[in-house]
Amino acid sequence: MKIALLGAESTGKTHLAEGLTASLRSQGHCVSPISETLRLWCHDAGRTPRVDEQSGIAQAHTARIAQAPAATYLVADTTALMTAVYSDLLFGDNSLYASALEQQRGFDLTLVMGLDLSWVADPQRDGPHSRAPVDACLRAALARGNLPYQVVYGKGLARVRNALNAIELIANHAGGISARGRFPSKNAGAWEWNCEKCSDAACEHRLFTDLLNR
Repeated sequence: MKIALLGAESTGKTHLAEGLTASLRSQGHCVSPISETLRLWCHDAGRTPRVDEQSGIAQAHTARIAQAPAATYLVADTTALMTAVYSDLLFGDNSLYASALEQQRGFDLTLVMGLDLSWVADPQRDGPHSRAPVDACLRAALARGNLPYQVVYGKGLARVRNALNAIELIANHAGGISARGRFPSKNAGAWEWNCEKCSDAACEHRLFTDLLNR
């Protein structure tokens, strides 16, 4: 199963990727984690990329995903779609969407990070004001591509368990190997958020919690 973790800055993508990898491995599954290429690029270059460098970064990340060792689960810390979103918002360049959305179709599950985590400063990050626009742009792109996704909320282990529950739902539906989360899949229906323009963490979090508690 190929799992994509998407979301704005400081929404817990990397921590969730690490938590999922550790949890799935503890259950005896073979996991292939893919770290964020953009972060590695910025660390090596000592700066953020220019508009003419965005496409190369997206292609490099997609190549790393394609070349990953075979595993029961592949956990990708972002995909080329996030590069397309930032290229659009920062530079007004929407040329990367077509390829990024096509690549996104290759994932079995797309998890979008909720905006319920506190902002953590980082030299590579723009600021807390950027999260809502990025979140809205990402959801709009997924909607245009008719790509399903599930939003994950919770802090620490709760976020990992909620993500595991989403994985279990998909695995059970496909008849594959399931991952054990906190909530029994028989009591937790699949959920989705239909308003791609709404990034209100409070109202969406209530929807998320209500569905998990059914």
